[in-house]
Amino acid sequence: MNLDRPLPQVNVVKKVPAAKGERQVLVIPVGPAPKDDAHPVVLGPAAKAVPKQLDLELLGAATSLGSVARTALPSPARTTALLVGVGSSSPDTEQLRTAAGSALQSLHDADINAVLQFDLESAPQAVALIEGALLGAYRFGQYHQQSAPQAPETITVVVPSSLHAAVTDALEAVITVITQVWRTRDLVNMAPNDLNPATFADYAVRSAKLPRTKVTVHDEKTLEAKGFGGHLAVGRGSTHPPRLVKIAYRPPRAKTHVALVGKGITFDSGGLSLKPAKSMETMKCDMAGAATVLGTVIAASQLKLPIAVTGWLCLAENMPSGTATRPSDVISIYGGKTVEVLNTDAEGRLVLADGLVAAAEERPDLLVDIATLTGAQMVALGAQVGAVMGTDNARSAVQEASRAVDEPMWPMPLPAHLRTGLDSKIADISNMGERYGGMLTAGLFLKEFVGESEWAHLDIAGPAFNEGKAEGIRSEGGTGFGLRTLLRTIEVAHEHHTTKRS
Repeated sequence: MNLDRPLPQVNVVKKVPAAKGERQVLVIPVGPAPKDDAHPVVLGPAAKAVPKQLDLELLGAATSLGSVARTALPSPARTTALLVGVGSSSPDTEQLRTAAGSALQSLHDADINAVLQFDLESAPQAVALIEGALLGAYRFGQYHQQSAPQAPETITVVVPSSLHAAVTDALEAVITVITQVWRTRDLVNMAPNDLNPATFADYAVRSAKLPRTKVTVHDEKTLEAKGFGGHLAVGRGSTHPPRLVKIAYRPPRAKTHVALVGKGITFDSGGLSLKPAKSMETMKCDMAGAATVLGTVIAASQLKLPIAVTGWLCLAENMPSGTATRPSDVISIYGGKTVEVLNTDAEGRLVLADGLVAAAEERPDLLVDIATLTGAQMVALGAQVGAVMGTDNARSAVQEASRAVDEPMWPMPLPAHLRTGLDSKIADISNMGERYGGMLTAGLFLKEFVGESEWAHLDIAGPAFNEGKAEGIRSEGGTGFGLRTLLRTIEVAHEHHTTKRS
């Protein structure tokens, strides 16, 4: 399992470079005219490179946000123009990310230098443009016998002289973060015959060999000895036993501790409560939460954040067999609380419960879990918006972070009246509640296992996996959604904790 391929090389320059052998594509923004003119216009300094007689129909094809149109330029040599719609005469960071992502999604040859020349007024705008370009450049070709579409090997971003130093200084951090988004996408896209709990744990051990970072793997024997009954119950039907992986990053003199718990069902058949065949086709993605947590902790370590971060990867494969957990079985979660399992396809909350109790034992300042947990999340919010539930402060921290990185998370309630639906006559709680409000009921179930922690639950069932075509920064298959939100949440938690102490 080789996930070490490099990102495209990124150059930050002050003017458009001359083409040197490779084909050069000048990516230039198109938006509505600043005034009442109905015709779309090329925005910013790139307008000088585009012939004035450029066909209005071509410009019109690239007016809406993320739309693209390509044309030849008379100079410089071997240069073409890729017009991309930015949706506004003064695009914000989200529009810049989307436009850059769409541009790079449309380029499929390695020997290209994609040169982005936009009208940039601040370093955050330039950073957003670079992020969008790198996210749009992602391709997954692991299983193609013949060569798959490739991303350009070089991305060049033209910035004003006044921004060059600041953007150059920020570049290393951007590449660190987006590299982990790529790795998360790769893990989600891996075929389940290659990625099972043991191989996932092995990858975590290899990838987290970093300073001040320690990885501990609990195998099935340790899980049995310590009483992690959620993992054991979910993994009982598979020939691939479960794993619980703890990744602890401990910088010197850290005053804040954030714990992250990720659902890692490497394949979800539904167990004995078997899913329909069509619903199983994408269930390799049910480990996206754990992949996101892994990438977040690695990025925090590589960025040397002054915050202690612990990641818990709750890994199991949910399969039907003669040894599988049955509906009506009663299991004991780590810590002793008993659960009546009424539906084996509500398995993610069982492994998360184990992880949440273990994480809460360490009394973190903030506890966040992330999971492709419920189809109800997609019914409520669609395929591109995540849901966040939990205590007020934790939920607010996640919302603040998600807005900062343009990964939409919508706040959802945990209504007390739905809790009674989880009551069991023979156990402390059941794993299924009322038919309606399934996303909220799942959140209420998890709430039972976090103690007094400041806690947020992120349900990313929709945005974690794109079954349609790539668009903007959203790749086909695994999207890596949530990683940038988690990283920013860690920073927000540290800022809030530091302010509270002072």
